[in-house]
Amino acid sequence: MSGDSALDLAAKRLERAVMVLEQRLTERVAKAGADVGGLFDQDRSNLAAELDQARARERELEAAGAEASQALGRAIEEIRQALNGRAPEH
Repeated sequence: MSGDSALDLAAKRLERAVMVLEQRLTERVAKAGADVGGLFDQDRSNLAAELDQARARERELEAAGAEASQALGRAIEEIRQALNGRAPEH
């Protein structure tokens, strides 16, 4: 019967080792998931900041484009007036 007892003890040790291994694996998987989630949140935050910067730059470029368009319109009008022999109106 001592063989059965030694076998039972070995089986219990094996069960305990498997349980500890499963716990450690679960902890590592949870930690890895948290790390990945944190990186994802950081990437999302960086992308949102870059998008905000791009939108601000877009607004600046639109305003500059509108100013350039107005200046070009004025220049065209001055050229037309000069070609027709009239002094430009300001």
